[in-house]
Amino acid sequence: MTFSITAYDPASGAVGIAITTSSIAVGSRCPWVRAGVGAVATQNITDPTLGPKILDCMGSGLDAQQSLDQIVSSASYINYRQLTVVDVRGNAAHYTGEHILGCYAVASGSGCVAAGNLLANESIPSAMVDSFLNRQPDSHLAETLLYALNAGLDAGGEMGTVHSGALLVATKCEWPEVNLRVDWHDSDPVGELSRLWDAYKLECDDYVLRAVQPDAAPSFGVPGDLWAEIQKLDGAASNCIQAFLVQFWIGARQHLTAGIERQWISLPIRNHPVRTFYHRH
Repeated sequence: MTFSITAYDPASGAVGIAITTSSIAVGSRCPWVRAGVGAVATQNITDPTLGPKILDCMGSGLDAQQSLDQIVSSASYINYRQLTVVDVRGNAAHYTGEHILGCYAVASGSGCVAAGNLLANESIPSAMVDSFLNRQPDSHLAETLLYALNAGLDAGGEMGTVHSGALLVATKCEWPEVNLRVDWHDSDPVGELSRLWDAYKLECDDYVLRAVQPDAAPSFGVPGDLWAEIQKLDGAASNCIQAFLVQFWIGARQHLTAGIERQWISLPIRNHPVRTFYHRH
C-alpha cells in the first residue's frame, strides 16, 4: 500500500520524508516533519495522530527510539501500524505491527530509514536506503529523497499502481520549507512530484524570505501584484525621466543658441563695423 524514506541531512540539519502509495492524498495523513526535532512516517492502516505525538516526544528531549517506544507502548491498535522515525542526531527507529498488509520490509542506514507494505518484493526499502547513502554531498535533501523514492519504484515499488505522493523537508522554519503533494495521479505521482520540485526549488528560498523578511523579498510578478506593478512603473518612469531630461537639454541648448543669434543680428548699431562685415559676407 505504501513505501517511504525518512531521513536527516547532517550538512544542512534538515529532516524530510518522501512517500508514495496507491491510496489518495497520502501527504494529508502519513508524513510529519518538524525543524530541529525530526521526522515521522506513519503508514499501513494509518493513524495520523501518531506522527505529532512522536515529534512531541523528541521535542521533549527523547531520541528516536525512546520516542517511538513511548508511543508504541500506549497507542491503541498499534499492531496495525508501520512507523519510521529519525531525529536530528541522525538516530533512526522503526516499528511494524503484526497486522501489516502484504509483503513488507524495513531497511535503515546512517541518518535514514525506509519502509513499505504491500510491496512487489522485499528489496524496495534497501534500494531506497542505498540511493540515499550514495547521494551527492551538496544535493538538497528534497532531491536526495526523490532519488531514493524513484529507486524504490525502479526496484519494483508497490504491488499495485501508486496514485499519490508527498515530499516534506523542514530545516529552520516552524513550517516545512518544502511541502509538496500529488493527491492523485492516474499512473505517475512520483514523476509529477519530481516535476513539482523542479519548479518549486527555484523559488523555495524566496518564499521563506517572504515570511521572515518580507521587505527584502523579491516579487514574483503575478497578476494583481500591485507592488510588482509599482516597481515596473518606477523603472519605466525612471527611463522616461531620463529621456525627457535629455530632450529638454537638447531643446534648451537649441533655443539658447537661436536666441543668441537673433540678438546678434538685431544689434541696434546699424553701421557697426562688425555688423557691416557680417552682412557683406
